[in-house]
Amino acid sequence: MPTSQDMTTELDPGLLDALQHQVAVFARRAEQTRLGGTGQLRNSMDRAAYLLLNRLDQEGPMGVKALAAGMGIDSSTVTRQVAPLVDSGLVKRASHPEDGRAVVLQLSPRGLERLEEVRSSRRTLMAEVTDGWTEEEREAFCSLLTRFNTALSARQSGHQPGTAASPQGG
Repeated sequence: MPTSQDMTTELDPGLLDALQHQVAVFARRAEQTRLGGTGQLRNSMDRAAYLLLNRLDQEGPMGVKALAAGMGIDSSTVTRQVAPLVDSGLVKRASHPEDGRAVVLQLSPRGLERLEEVRSSRRTLMAEVTDGWTEEEREAFCSLLTRFNTALSARQSGHQPGTAASPQGG
């Protein structure tokens, strides 16, 4: 089995340097702009809140452990990140439908409304940034970025390349 060093010597070092540089620039630009949308909603929701609300919207109510596992982060981190969302009424705690002793987190109606506002603003930003791109170019970029994020997530969690990992983590 080839080592990591063997793989990099087989590939074009100039291309790998250009790729790592562009990823670093992307990370800096993403952090600077927070890819937070446009207008009044620009930067109105931090990345952690957006990812948590989005996951609850997509997957429904769940406990802290399940939410943490799905996002590839520690339960204590989720607990810390969820607290202000509960305080602001975007997330609510409820009894588990099958085990009343357990607590699940769920998106509140206010949280869903807020998430939709932020999504709309971020869609506008994505449309502006990719203005002049064809639909096929947007799809290819999204596909490759998803593949890249999945590979990074798999590497972080110790999975071998090609195994399933969530690209939606945070």
